[in-house]
Amino acid sequence: KLGAGGFGSVFRGVLSDLTTIAVKRLDGARQGEKQFRAEVSSIGLIQHINLVKLIGFCCEGDKKLLVYEHMPNGSLEAQLFQSRATATVLNWSSRNILLDASFIPKIADFGMAAFVGRDFSRVLTTFRGTVGYLAPEWISGVPITPKVDVYSFGMVLLEIISGTRNSPQVQSSSGNHVAYFPVKAINKLREGDVRSLVDPCLHDDFNLDEAERVCKVACWCIQDDELDRPTMGEVVRLLEGLQELDMPPMPGLLAAITGCSHVP
Repeated sequence: KLGAGGFGSVFRGVLSDLTTIAVKRLDGARQGEKQFRAEVSSIGLIQHINLVKLIGFCCEGDKKLLVYEHMPNGSLEAQLFQSRATATVLNWSSRNILLDASFIPKIADFGMAAFVGRDFSRVLTTFRGTVGYLAPEWISGVPITPKVDVYSFGMVLLEIISGTRNSPQVQSSSGNHVAYFPVKAINKLREGDVRSLVDPCLHDDFNLDEAERVCKVACWCIQDDELDRPTMGEVVRLLEGLQELDMPPMPGLLAAITGCSHVP
């Protein structure tokens, strides 16, 4: 077993030709076999260098498995957070989502929502400890749009910058204090001090202009109002430096949660 996520558990396996695979066991997939095969066929047709390749599937009764290519370097989470004491630190340009043998980034779980259906309540209950990645819409009950993924992407960008999780609790001289990195990031960005936000393990070996651009994009992605967030198409142009953004405001919800007073 490699791990578990919102859609089920993932196991490492080996095919008869010695190909290493990752097998995702779907929990709560509600379709019948015919619908499941149709969904798998649709996802299997989508091939992209940055998508984890779907090799095959199994469907027997309520047992539904998806077979993917294996990512030998694991996830961004493992590389950033779990192996910092022993592994080589990911350099600035290698910080991505899933990493193959050459550290080429790959996105997994593409199309998984189709297997779970419109009722995401079961998925959300499995996200213990990852609430910080979820857009306010999940909690407020307003309609869900693709902008919820933009919000989550923004939170991941901030962790790529800092090399740490977004919400550690630390003890300050004045007592308990929640050092919530997204709030710190927006304040430091507005102060012109992005350098202090970047993972110290990089030892200043990064492009400051790129870091500032990534930080600004991230802070716009996590705005309360989905209309204030960029689309993913705009995110790409922004990260490539083809489009400019104004300085982002402090999201009211983040400020309220952390008691931050730096709200314009």
